[in-house]
Amino acid sequence: MALQMLDSPRSTRIGDTTLAWTEVGTGPPLVLLHGLGDCHRTWRRVLPLLAPHHRLLMIDLPGHGLSGRPDAPYSLAWYSATLGGFLDSLGLERVGIVGHSFGGGVAQWMLLDHPERIERMVLVAPGGLGREVGIGMRLAAFPVLGPLVTPVAMRLGTRMMMRIASSDLGRPEPDEIDRLAWMNAAPGTGRAFNRTVSGAIDLFGQYMHTWDRIHEVSRLPPLMLHWGTHDRVIPFSHGLRARERLEGAELRVYPGVGHFPHLDQPAQFSEAVSHFFDARVERGRPVLRQVPATLERRGVIVRMLARVGGAMRKALRRAAA
Repeated sequence: MALQMLDSPRSTRIGDTTLAWTEVGTGPPLVLLHGLGDCHRTWRRVLPLLAPHHRLLMIDLPGHGLSGRPDAPYSLAWYSATLGGFLDSLGLERVGIVGHSFGGGVAQWMLLDHPERIERMVLVAPGGLGREVGIGMRLAAFPVLGPLVTPVAMRLGTRMMMRIASSDLGRPEPDEIDRLAWMNAAPGTGRAFNRTVSGAIDLFGQYMHTWDRIHEVSRLPPLMLHWGTHDRVIPFSHGLRARERLEGAELRVYPGVGHFPHLDQPAQFSEAVSHFFDARVERGRPVLRQVPATLERRGVIVRMLARVGGAMRKALRRAAA
């Protein structure tokens, strides 16, 4: 019954877009955010395991799945504001959030903008915690490629992405890949995809970092990270570094697993997530450790490169216009 709910999502107007979303289960609200080029169905293997304990709210982010594809900036700030509007539409002040990949980046931006709205947070191989990212993402951020991201390219790119990002253990079912490829061939998806990628990634890697703003949050929520050791999209080393810099954050490691721990190991993932969000279990809040001087200098260099990359992107957009 729970899985059947995935086939009939609701639709809500939020600002300049329409959000498709599905609600399953009872209990404390838990918002699930998928990754780039994915949709709410990425949670299908953990849904039956989490629904008995949580009110699951699975969203198709704007530009993805069955949600709208407006002519919008698709920046992390815009995604965060849209998510906030969605919570307002349901009258939810505070929620737990699980974010995978780019969805983890949106969750982090929500934390930076509105930390009071997040009860606890789980990040699954998230963006925003380091510079390195797969070469495919860096190439996709190249501004002049925007017009080339056609429905056909999105359809073919979806199949290629799922092959690269998935391990043999958790490879998605062929019909699920077909369904996702069909969604990603919808008009406007290419524009949304290119703007989303270029809003966080350049040819050098990720330039939008949580580390640049995390000091603004006086009290971080309890945090758990999930990462596969064989992730070819966002490297496992980001998780190790995050655990070092955030004292008290938990890191669940999945040996031999790729970019989708929730698909590869759904039982193990669901058990850890359910226990983490159990209100009866008190969780400590992570504390940001003092960054060593060498890392601080490296961060300054990375930010300088990001500014140079930003200037290059603007120049290329003007040239392509």
